[in-house]
Amino acid sequence: MRRTFHYVPYTLVQDLYAAPEYEAGCVSGDQVDCGATSGSHSDPAPVEEWQRLHTQETGHLRYRRTFTDYAVMEPPGGLTDGSGQAQVQRVTA
Repeated sequence: MRRTFHYVPYTLVQDLYAAPEYEAGCVSGDQVDCGATSGSHSDPAPVEEWQRLHTQETGHLRYRRTFTDYAVMEPPGGLTDGSGQAQVQRVTA
């Protein structure tokens, strides 16, 4: 028995149904990082504003920023079964 599997050119795309998250943490400090954090937000603006205010209050200048999102492997058109699941096509000869 011989099996032939065909390459399917999936595309990696951002999941539009899940909001990305932005966050920053203060890593200023001589011996130990400050450790203050902005908390998680769905928009970068509040995180940037938190950084500005934290710098004004403390003089701290160094931050670690994090961006998190969800990704989906999207098959080419016509290869889904309607539920969002890809149809696996296998050819046997």
